[in-house]
Amino acid sequence: MEYIKKDLGSYKLHLIKTDKFKSITVKVSFHRVIKKNEITIRNILSDMFMQSSKKYNSKRDLTIKAQDLYAAGLRTTNSRLGNYINTDFYLTVLNDKYTEEGNFASSLEFLSEIVFNPDVENGQFNEEKLDIVKSACRSALNSIKEDASNYSLIRMAEEFGKGEPISYRMIGYLEDLDDITGKSLYEFYLDMIKNDFVDIFVIGDIDIKGTTDLIKKYFKFGVLKKLKVPFMVDEKKPRRSKLVLNEKIDNTQSKLAIGCRLNDLNEYERGYPLTLFNVIFGGCSDSKLFKEVREENSLCYTIYSITNKLDNVLLIRAGIDKENYKKTVSLIEKNLKDMCNGKFDETDILMAKEYYNTALEEIEDSQSKIINNYLMMELINADDIDVKREKMNKVTKSEIVRVAKKVAIDTILCLEGVKDEEN
Repeated sequence: MEYIKKDLGSYKLHLIKTDKFKSITVKVSFHRVIKKNEITIRNILSDMFMQSSKKYNSKRDLTIKAQDLYAAGLRTTNSRLGNYINTDFYLTVLNDKYTEEGNFASSLEFLSEIVFNPDVENGQFNEEKLDIVKSACRSALNSIKEDASNYSLIRMAEEFGKGEPISYRMIGYLEDLDDITGKSLYEFYLDMIKNDFVDIFVIGDIDIKGTTDLIKKYFKFGVLKKLKVPFMVDEKKPRRSKLVLNEKIDNTQSKLAIGCRLNDLNEYERGYPLTLFNVIFGGCSDSKLFKEVREENSLCYTIYSITNKLDNVLLIRAGIDKENYKKTVSLIEKNLKDMCNGKFDETDILMAKEYYNTALEEIEDSQSKIINNYLMMELINADDIDVKREKMNKVTKSEIVRVAKKVAIDTILCLEGVKDEEN
């Protein structure tokens, strides 16, 4: 696998040459510092790109054109990475050697058409299509509580990190939705095209020079930009006393969400011992939390932990019966204390390393995961896969214990299911 990065002034081009895949995947990533009041309009804009463009005036026309390009795959996503919000365009198309000469170039032209030539008339997006997208967004926002597990994490994060990016609802906000018009959406689009930072990734069995020339031809941005805010969110000290919250929800099951602060981790600890700590603690089906809380004590239906390294947090989620709330929290706290006291053995560490190496192998089998790995190398100086594998295999128990002592429970939220009571 060959990786080449080119700084083209107004954006960075990342080329990953590999003959492992028959397809070529292109990711065009727009990112800017996140603002709470821009999340909803950015979500709407992302959906509008998939409705139509100036040349392809309906969703049906876009679909037909994608099929003409040998079933090219096209999608957009919005996500948050630390201090930034990303709007990503993904294009996946068969390599020309499996289709016909020029198909990749035509696919890039198609993607460029969608990005740079939206369905705009007289300085505004089509209001009829906008109403369709806004209606779908409104329905999603109104039904946010239906996914109780996800909603518990949203509510916990709002209380856990007030004013911090982690507290923002990436699904958006109803109060911002009604203010979006075809004109305001187009103005936001122009601002995104002009001022967002852009990274373009291309992975596949590509010709480096030919691909570079095609990207330069179809993707032109006129403004030179430089990141002034790091992607990683500043550390916040945990509360002196845990914040404990209880809310009721119309659901048969209760949902537990716990936010933990990570403090004083160096780059190595964040990349390696922390990862192994999380796998042993709650990050897989062989974890301490899964075995002790779920299997041995039957206190929950699901339980797991995840790290969000860009936010310096660790999150724990569980589905429980409400009467098991106190005992579940107590056992979670006990298991964290056990990790701090080194109450795990080399077998646990070996299991965690094997789990991690399997995850690395899965990265190497996915174009999008390979792209995301290189993206993290760009954003936070993460290591490449070979270096990751080598460093992880050398992590010691004492390093994991040291990291465990830097994990502190900050906020506990129980979303208490009350449906049984009402019935």
